[in-house]
Amino acid sequence: MLNSGGEAYWSEKARSLDARKKRNGEVFDEATLKDIQKGMRQWQDQVLGPSPRGEAKKDSQTASGIPLKPIYTPDDAKDLPFSELSFPGVYPYTRGVYPSMYRGKLWTMRMFSGFGAPEDTNKRLKLLLEHGETGLSIAFDMPTLYGYDADHEKADGEVGRCGVNVSSLRDMEVVFRGIPLDKVSTSMTINAPAAVLTCMYAGVARKTGVPVDALKGTVQADMLKEYIAQKEWAYPPEAHLRIVRDMMVYCTKKMPLWNYVSVSGYHIREAGSSAVQELAFTLADGFGYVELGLEAGLNVDDFAPRLSFFFNSTMDFFEEIAKFRAARRVWATVLREKYGAKNPRSLLMRFHTQTSGASLTWQQPYNNVVRTAIEALAAVLGGTQSLHTNSFDEAWALPTEEAVQVALRTQQIIAEETGATNVTDPLGGSYYLEWLTERLEDEAYRYFEKIDSAGGLLKAIKSGYLQREIAENSYRLSKRLESGEDTVVGVNKYSVQEETPIKTLKIDFKAQRRQISRLRRVRAERDNAKVRSLLDKLGKAYLDPGANSIYPMMDAVMAYATLGEIMQVGREIFGGWKEPIII
Repeated sequence: MLNSGGEAYWSEKARSLDARKKRNGEVFDEATLKDIQKGMRQWQDQVLGPSPRGEAKKDSQTASGIPLKPIYTPDDAKDLPFSELSFPGVYPYTRGVYPSMYRGKLWTMRMFSGFGAPEDTNKRLKLLLEHGETGLSIAFDMPTLYGYDADHEKADGEVGRCGVNVSSLRDMEVVFRGIPLDKVSTSMTINAPAAVLTCMYAGVARKTGVPVDALKGTVQADMLKEYIAQKEWAYPPEAHLRIVRDMMVYCTKKMPLWNYVSVSGYHIREAGSSAVQELAFTLADGFGYVELGLEAGLNVDDFAPRLSFFFNSTMDFFEEIAKFRAARRVWATVLREKYGAKNPRSLLMRFHTQTSGASLTWQQPYNNVVRTAIEALAAVLGGTQSLHTNSFDEAWALPTEEAVQVALRTQQIIAEETGATNVTDPLGGSYYLEWLTERLEDEAYRYFEKIDSAGGLLKAIKSGYLQREIAENSYRLSKRLESGEDTVVGVNKYSVQEETPIKTLKIDFKAQRRQISRLRRVRAERDNAKVRSLLDKLGKAYLDPGANSIYPMMDAVMAYATLGEIMQVGREIFGGWKEPIII
């Protein structure tokens, strides 16, 4: 998928999908289907047509623009063999990756934590653990996301504003002070400097006596998504992918419980994609990382189980559930058929879900509590392994402690009060849901064909094809909202005049001053000659295509080389990158 060459597989897969529609499936016999088709015609003519209510919605469609009928019957699911629906924990895992799902173990409940200085974030992490959070999730500020130290001119005014600032191992030590790394799972939302932050996390473990092979969690590290949607890169694509490759090899050997790439559709969706595009582009990225691992000489079954995924859950309830189910089916099928995976764990698409930030409104912000609850329920019914619920005040600012608690309680209420966890895949067998799952699966394969025809994933990114597809869908959605075809309650319907309706979290400039002061102390106290020598070794590793850059990077981190210094080595060797013009 990184480069073209899979045309035969994707074309054959598309033909097999078309052929499936020309035969009856295994669930309903032909006589039953004819009776259902006859009953449907009678209902439309004799019941729906003469109804005084008529049809309220003549042009119903999903958020992706898939046209919808007023009702679905077994006739709409007739093309789906039962083998593709099957049972939870059984290939192709449409109904869930584990047999018992939440009857055996609930999803991991994560809340975004990260603001101000490391001390502020450490306090928030401990608060959330006290309130029942079961996994930590760290957000970083813009300087950290781009790989700049707190005292860099580009960091001025941004330190600690949208996440925690981490400029050296010393900061990471403060973030996790008093938190047992061998007993928690940590997710870090970081991409361009992902390898550096992974080394820092491992460095904290080494400093506190925790074996690095016991560390559990995920680092995002999805650079393909950055070029498609989020736009936070430091180097050209090939350079970043080389470092991701090195991290995959290193972690496979040294950190076997660490998920070293979280393939992230979330940001693709937040950039304006449809559910179909989020599904297709995310899976295409995932296949790209599979090929990256294979090119590094790894066996697919040695590294594929450590690839995880990160999806968005937004307001089109059933389309979101169908998206999650289709994603599992496609991933398992392609890993087995195309890449020859034999270990069942390689076929399991395990994913984290976050409710949609783009769906939150600054108007009537308490409406966001309802939106988040609905999106979270869709993620649970779709079979997520981990869930982050946004706070209702995030359209205004970073969340307050009160808003975070409401968001966490939302997950706990779904888990403990709704009964949604009592049955595995409770919506499985819904005619509408099964039809929609199949439709999303088909649309994803069509996109895989187009990407391969464009020369593969890298060329599709460099040409701007994927970015253009997202931009066009974002424009379509904006036009529908402006025209009133789509409704956002409190925005283009049921709006009211409001004063500032809520209290928001305030981040002052003390965090920036504190971080710069600590950074200066680190530079004054460390062995600067040793740091320079280790940075030179990292540069030499970058210049050697056969070297693994993580080993010298880890040494530099442990000597308290700063994030900015380490990233600057790559900037000087690899240079920068500008994206193509897409409009």
